[in-house]
Amino acid sequence: MGSFSIWHWLIVLLVVVMIFGTKKLRNMGSDLGGAVKGFKDGMKDGSSSDAPAASSAPAQQVTGQPANSDKSTIDVEARQKS
Repeated sequence: MGSFSIWHWLIVLLVVVMIFGTKKLRNMGSDLGGAVKGFKDGMKDGSSSDAPAASSAPAQQVTGQPANSDKSTIDVEARQKS
């Protein structure tokens, strides 16, 4: 009673495949794998580059124009009416 046989697991697998379908299960598996890989990469980047990341960042050039000098953007300053 405590453990299931291989036949129980095969029946459960068959029911799950019938409910969700193979395409949806494949998509869920690839999403889960991508999430685990992203988590591992994030943990690796976070632990190895805490201090060197700040020093290795390239220096920004200071100019009179804003960083995003797109002609379609208008930079305005909001002022309160008195």
